[in-house]
Amino acid sequence: QVQLVESGGGLVQAGGSLRLSCAASGRTSSSYAMAWFRQAPGTSLREFVAVDNWTGAITAYADSVKGRFTISRDGAENRVFLQMNSLKPEDTAVYYCAADRTYYGAGSGGYGYWGQGTQVTVSS
Repeated sequence: QVQLVESGGGLVQAGGSLRLSCAASGRTSSSYAMAWFRQAPGTSLREFVAVDNWTGAITAYADSVKGRFTISRDGAENRVFLQMNSLKPEDTAVYYCAADRTYYGAGSGGYGYWGQGTQVTVSS
């Protein structure tokens, strides 16, 4: 089992930056792909944002965040970050961290472990 805890959300003005963090605990001795998804207000869909596979050599981003968001890991690979720059009101959402040992695609259904989410609100 892996437990994921997100932090770093908050309220920011458009054009500002936030850095989200996801701490993994439990059976983290095995490598996991780590991803970020978001769920906008009033929607039930968790939208793919970014992923870093278990080797750290492959990253991918949703087109809507390319060039603005960066996913990274710390050296021990038990924490993943999402640096969000040039934030827009449409980035407002609950951001979730997800992990899986064998999947690193854009489908939310492929990930076996999820955090509780952290709220990001971008004001215009």
